[in-house]
Amino acid sequence: MKKLTIKDAELLAQKFRYQTGLSFSEPINVKTLLRKYNILTMYRPLSKESYGISIRTEKARFIMVNSNTTRGRQHFTIAHELFHLFYDENPKPHLCNGTATGIEKDANLFASALLMPREGLLQEIPEEEIRSHNPSLATILRIEQLFGVSRNSLLIRLKGIDIIDEKKYKELNDIAIKDSARAYGYDTSLYEKGNEGVVIGDFGEKARRLFDENKISEGHYVELLNLIGNGSCED
Repeated sequence: MKKLTIKDAELLAQKFRYQTGLSFSEPINVKTLLRKYNILTMYRPLSKESYGISIRTEKARFIMVNSNTTRGRQHFTIAHELFHLFYDENPKPHLCNGTATGIEKDANLFASALLMPREGLLQEIPEEEIRSHNPSLATILRIEQLFGVSRNSLLIRLKGIDIIDEKKYKELNDIAIKDSARAYGYDTSLYEKGNEGVVIGDFGEKARRLFDENKISEGHYVELLNLIGNGSCED
């Protein structure tokens, strides 16, 4: 695949949305998306340098998400890994560590376009703020809450589609995120870590089927369930 431009990434994201049955502007619930494609996903604490891991085989797709990152960052990580799972021409066990070069930059552009579609963003920004390239903090907060993304991811996207310039990016990025959310009456969980121990997919169902068919022992079955840990399993 050739290096993606922002426009290329937007077209690819639109294709993915179309194939998934989503409009070109609506926000995405990433957990619902993972269930739809039956992508086994685990949220586990990883090192600070690691956002997520993805693996694609002929029979399955797998993502591990760093639960020590904020929920907004987790959503971006999942969208980033979806690019590797569906569009990477050289699939291999992949660790996302924030490097933005080559295929990683392509994955970031896709994730940004998928989570924050141009049409959806423009619908949420008042016309006068679009014309002046000066979205208010209230607008920024409403959009990041609606689309479930981090402040930095949103600002990078708005700068990429020429809604804000570098000066406005720095101005908005310097505002205390959680304090500003509280001041406008928003829940701050988007900006906090979470989901540790959550598993999405049919992992537990498959383990139970193997046990019921006497293909694994009770001890092995319990061992597999222990991989899920004490968190919640979201099938």
